[in-house]
Amino acid sequence: MPPVTGDATRERIIDAAEECFGRFGVAKTTVEDIAAAAKLSRATVYRSITGGREELILAVVMRDLQRFLDGLAERLRRERSVPEAIVEGTMDAVAYVRNEPTVTHFLVPEAAGHMQAAVAGAAEHVLALCCEYVRPYFEQAQRQRTLRPDIEVEGTVEFLFRIITSLIVMDRDRDADGLRRFLRTYVVPVIAAP
Repeated sequence: MPPVTGDATRERIIDAAEECFGRFGVAKTTVEDIAAAAKLSRATVYRSITGGREELILAVVMRDLQRFLDGLAERLRRERSVPEAIVEGTMDAVAYVRNEPTVTHFLVPEAAGHMQAAVAGAAEHVLALCCEYVRPYFEQAQRQRTLRPDIEVEGTVEFLFRIITSLIVMDRDRDADGLRRFLRTYVVPVIAAP
């Protein structure tokens, strides 16, 4: 059997953490659980993941976010209009967080303390990753004059990020059509060119 590389070991540990968080919940998962699931020693886990549990939690969330953003970027390339891209991209993001078991485990009250420690200072990193994925779409829209010319791409992404976060945190029991109407009425006019 060939030796396991550092990156391969790290991925194996992150896979095991994701599995354990799904099975036991974030608060109840121990480094010992993760090591056992990865079939590695505890010492190997600590050497590979120097930030401990907080780094593992963030690594699982960031990897899932990257998977979602891969799909979102593809969708944005296919959308014909900026208003529909805003509405459907926002709908996708809200549905993703609400329905993705890995991410949902981090939003339950028992995980709140662990999540705060894990993501303290990481919001800028998450926002930068989101910007990296959607920047090309919004830059193209601005060149085509379908995005308001007086707004910055980074500010647009941050605004949408904040809208998505608030829609997830404060669910108003709108059905999908109601949420689409809300987005078309209040969010699209802020971003799309008239």
